[in-house]
Amino acid sequence: MTITLAEIRAAAALLKGSVVATPFTHSRTLSAVTGAHVFLKFENQQFTASFKDRGSLVKLSRLTPEQRKTGVIAVSAGNHAQGVAYHAQRLGIPATIVMPVIAPYTKVRQTKEYGARVLLHGQNLADTEPFARELVAKEGLTLIHPYDDPHIVAGQGTVGLEMIEAEPNLDAIVVPVGGGGLIAGCAIAVKSIKPDIEVVAAEAALYPSLYQRMHGLEQKVGGATIADGIAVKTVGNIGYEAAGKLIDEVLLVGEPEIEQAICMLIDIEKQVAEGAGATALAAVITHPGRFAGKKVGIVVTGGNIDTRLLAQVINRGMVRSGRILSLRIDINDVPGTLARVATVIGESGGNILEVHHQRLFIDIPAKAAELDLMVETRDAESGRDMVAKLQAAGFAVHLMSSSATAGV
Repeated sequence: MTITLAEIRAAAALLKGSVVATPFTHSRTLSAVTGAHVFLKFENQQFTASFKDRGSLVKLSRLTPEQRKTGVIAVSAGNHAQGVAYHAQRLGIPATIVMPVIAPYTKVRQTKEYGARVLLHGQNLADTEPFARELVAKEGLTLIHPYDDPHIVAGQGTVGLEMIEAEPNLDAIVVPVGGGGLIAGCAIAVKSIKPDIEVVAAEAALYPSLYQRMHGLEQKVGGATIADGIAVKTVGNIGYEAAGKLIDEVLLVGEPEIEQAICMLIDIEKQVAEGAGATALAAVITHPGRFAGKKVGIVVTGGNIDTRLLAQVINRGMVRSGRILSLRIDINDVPGTLARVATVIGESGGNILEVHHQRLFIDIPAKAAELDLMVETRDAESGRDMVAKLQAAGFAVHLMSSSATAGV
């Protein structure tokens, strides 16, 4: 099958009414922040909170009656698993999903709730795929690949089709890349309609598989990334061969920038994005000069992030922005001193989150003590004002926060 605009339009017709035609919204605030005219494609608003709904349904709809009866199998730790399970249930197709044993419990539970048989095997996807292929041979199941399949690519390409049809004057689109199915489909769609539009890939710096392949570099990836949805060792051959030449540039983004983009989407757009889903925005934030003055479409690919991880990212973002400070204050160990410190902090608009009063370290004089405080402030400026007032009151204050708040 050749992946063409006609195939993507056919996929769009098939998907109509069965997946969400997600909003493609202009962001005034992000435009002001980045210097570009930013439009966000909210694929995190799909039913399973990911663009994977699209390709999964297209592939499942193309199965033969015999394949539908026998059933399908997919290997995934998250979004692809849920997309396949959900639409297989809707179509009455038996689905088996093989997930690594370290897959987040919430994703395992959600996949089971969609009616799939979930098998936990191996520590990572590299371990699970051989096991899944054994089941293909043993049970006659049809493997639904997450990205290396032309029907999947055509389905994902409907994201780009919706973007260019909604905003024909886009200068560029920025798409997160893992296996490459989404950017391949989007590139074919938008370049077929507007050949001069730029297609920019965004990859986590720890997993630059597309960047390395396009530049003829040794494939070397790995590490703990918050963008686990695009932590793919090698891009798919089908998507790369179909659209590799249509991709104008690959931008790499670090973990702090991805975390920042997650926080910005929450603060500004009131939208929850997973790490992979925020990577395209992170690329635009990291390279503002690259997109200045341009009309840019950014794909927010998904919103399936563990709530504990999300809370951690938000708190880390508050530290980076100077809204949470960790302070160590040297005090005399006499009655009323702690109250004086608390009074200065309160009058400065600070809120004490944690306090530890240390008297017993032998390197502290017997009549002295150290206060370790975690303090929430309104913003970095109010944090600086609070520290200045503590110092003016005679207290020696040491900032213990990350290097990002060193200037507070």
